[in-house]
Amino acid sequence: MSELLKALRSLPQRVEKQHTVCIEGRQITVSLEQKKEILSKGEQSYHWVSPTKFEPKPPPKPKAKFSVLVKADKGYSFEDNDIHWPKGIVENGETWLTESE
Repeated sequence: MSELLKALRSLPQRVEKQHTVCIEGRQITVSLEQKKEILSKGEQSYHWVSPTKFEPKPPPKPKAKFSVLVKADKGYSFEDNDIHWPKGIVENGETWLTESE
């Protein structure tokens, strides 16, 4: 029995696993909690701030598109100035123009 214990004691220590992630082509060693967070959000959603520090990319700003009624050389005329009741197409009328932010 003592030989078995000696053999168990003589076994090499287990090396602790290193957790690595690849951000923009560069490998970095991180903690297990950081790796779980990065993998849940995706490695592509992080960027480098400095040579040793990284952070999540800011979310993209939504680009809203909306129509605006503007004066034009040729455009609509409306019944009682109600945009839901166009009368016809006239000179110096109003038309819809799509703008984006």
